[in-house]
Amino acid sequence: MIDLHGQAGLPYVNRNAYTGSYQGIRYRLRKVTREEEGSFLEAVVYPEPYSFEATAEEEKTYREFPFTQEGFDEAIGWLNEEYERRKE
Repeated sequence: MIDLHGQAGLPYVNRNAYTGSYQGIRYRLRKVTREEEGSFLEAVVYPEPYSFEATAEEEKTYREFPFTQEGFDEAIGWLNEEYERRKE
């Protein structure tokens, strides 16, 4: 189970993209700001073994969440759902 509480949180993601991996999947969380929409949390999952940049775009799954603590918690839940879906 992916659990980033205590490792990376919203304050970290506010300044830097956070990347990690868990049993065959890789993921990235980052803050994105669009002028007309404001800020949101972008979560991406993709298969190992390659980095985000070296993985083909069609192998990545993106999802956006509010840039709030609740949105961060939802993103972690989604990462775990994606892990469960992909391991089957």
